[in-house]
Amino acid sequence: MLSPIQVLCSDITTLSLEPEPFASYTEADIISTVEFNHTGELLATGDKGGRVVIFQREPESKTEPFSQGEYNVYSTFQSHEPEFDYLKSLEIEEKINKIRWLPQQNAAHFLLSTNDKTIKLWKVSERDKRPEGYNLKDEEGRIKDISTVTSLQVPVLMPMDLMVEVSPRRVFANAHTYHVNSISVNSDYETYMSADDLRINLWHLDITDRSFNIVDIKPANMEDLTEVITAAEFHPHHCNLFVYSSSKGTLRLCDMREAALCDKHSKLFEEPEDPSARSFFSEIISSVSDVKFSHSGRYLLTRDYLTAKVWDLNMESKPLETYQVHDYLRSKLCSLYENDCIFDKFECAWNGSDSVIMTGAYNNFFRMFDRNTKRDVTLEASRESSKPRAVLKPRRVCAAGGKRRKDDISVDSLDFTKKILHTAWHPTENIIAIAATNNLYIFQDKLNSEMH
Repeated sequence: MLSPIQVLCSDITTLSLEPEPFASYTEADIISTVEFNHTGELLATGDKGGRVVIFQREPESKTEPFSQGEYNVYSTFQSHEPEFDYLKSLEIEEKINKIRWLPQQNAAHFLLSTNDKTIKLWKVSERDKRPEGYNLKDEEGRIKDISTVTSLQVPVLMPMDLMVEVSPRRVFANAHTYHVNSISVNSDYETYMSADDLRINLWHLDITDRSFNIVDIKPANMEDLTEVITAAEFHPHHCNLFVYSSSKGTLRLCDMREAALCDKHSKLFEEPEDPSARSFFSEIISSVSDVKFSHSGRYLLTRDYLTAKVWDLNMESKPLETYQVHDYLRSKLCSLYENDCIFDKFECAWNGSDSVIMTGAYNNFFRMFDRNTKRDVTLEASRESSKPRAVLKPRRVCAAGGKRRKDDISVDSLDFTKKILHTAWHPTENIIAIAATNNLYIFQDKLNSEMH
């Protein structure tokens, strides 16, 4: 299934994101979100310092056939700054929680970025010409004395070095009491939603001063609170449908045609709990950290702490497929609870044909599962694998007390500070982006691009 994926662009020293070997990094450098645009030609990352870095894919070169697929820095800008809420005496950190691209309508690109409270719409455009020959301004832009203007000339556009301009077009603020965890652009391309712990709001992209609350699970008495919203996403084709996940491990599919406030769901996806397997950690590890519609819109992919699950929209009673991501950690839950790793929120991703799913793990490992052959592989994002055209070797973790083979890694030697939380898959090709702390790795399976 997943033959070793070749690395075409993972030496991030060329991307200005990876530090020199053994160099220290700050908290602000840690990547907090990764997202391809709808064509896959652009890739955006956000970090805890509020910065957004956009990479552009290089066109294929006849002289260097391997250069295609390489992503180089296209633009970098500061999206959010740290703020302070004086009414609540709370600091609002600048960390970028999510980035979502809008489908391209003209020469410019648009993307939404959000921190805990404020969502911003950014325009990314190119300029390679400048106007010259003004009648009322001189070459340096100063206003001329009208009495000195004796003739009129037609201004002309002259070529100049390519410049990428990023400008804020809209700021959507003051709509969330709690931390924003998700944003999702609707298939009508006019609206989008934003979700926090207890509410989901619907916005129009042209209107910043109001939004419509479409889900509100806040109880009258906060002591009665039993669950929170963890993620939300619109259906890729039906603009009236969206799904949101909860910390109880449930998924709720809502239809905006049924009511203005979608507190009553259309479908509830929930897996019955096995009473014999219940433990102190059951509710924590069942919390859904990410939910993604398949490209076809037929399936849902969810990720909880130990598993990835595929749900069929037509079957609510149980998941269609369940994949064990790192079941060897089941015996380590107590220590993972003590060091807070059990609360890590891993994301998941579909490939372009919905036949393979990907999600992250610890020790800079990430997992891939082929839905057709049921084969899976564990790969590592590391400096050793980041040389151009290097081959990624499958890795294997040996459970505590299990029989070890050569090159197996013991679960006791895993580094839990190295974690792959954020991943993205190119919409049509076998190109994946992996965020490992402050490093971005981009891998491509060039030889087997038709494999899936």
